[in-house]
Amino acid sequence: MTPHNEAGKGDYAETVLLPGDPERAEWMAETFLEAPRCVNRRRGALGFTGLFRGRPVSIQTTGIGVSSFLIYAHELLDFHRVRTLIRTGTCGALTAEVGLRSLVISQSVRGESAGSGQVYGLYDAAAGPDPGLLARAVARAGELGIEHYAGLTACSDLFYHPEGRARFAEVQAEGALAVDMETSALYRIAAHFGARALSILNVVDNVVTGEQTDYSERQALFTDLTRLALDVGTES
Repeated sequence: MTPHNEAGKGDYAETVLLPGDPERAEWMAETFLEAPRCVNRRRGALGFTGLFRGRPVSIQTTGIGVSSFLIYAHELLDFHRVRTLIRTGTCGALTAEVGLRSLVISQSVRGESAGSGQVYGLYDAAAGPDPGLLARAVARAGELGIEHYAGLTACSDLFYHPEGRARFAEVQAEGALAVDMETSALYRIAAHFGARALSILNVVDNVVTGEQTDYSERQALFTDLTRLALDVGTES
């Protein structure tokens, strides 16, 4: 056990999906996994392990932002020896062309500014997704007919910012498709531990147009995202 996770050795599969919201983690486990069992309830950060098409897979809540995300990711990689992390989160589109409810697959990530999304200098090397997972996700999304985009994403340390959407001008000029609050940390810490990682994000609002989904639809909204992440994470 750790201070943040009551699961023991062997309670997590080698592949773990990482939603931020505990309600979403529970919904994903109950909807998609065979014989899911709850392996962590500490601090409300629910974790589950079960089978998907006969293969073991886990789902672990990470909370919001780099600080919370790094606690759970670090313990999964270091204490539980997890080898594959797939973020299944939300994002805000940074271009009008990326529609609500579509998926964004992060091919690369950068902070909204020089200091943002840098994991507090602990892991300075730039890092990206596992090439195999990335290629598999893009191909499988096409096969499943899921509306998706693959490209640069931004990572922000703040949800409420005094500069509003103007702070994204630099990354938008570079072609960033969307922004979330965890992907930079995911790629850097996975590289540090020599693990595989991929971030697949559901567009729940659009920074440019001001459109947003209603929170009440967000669980059903994650059907395509969860199916894709499980397909990619459990494929040989």
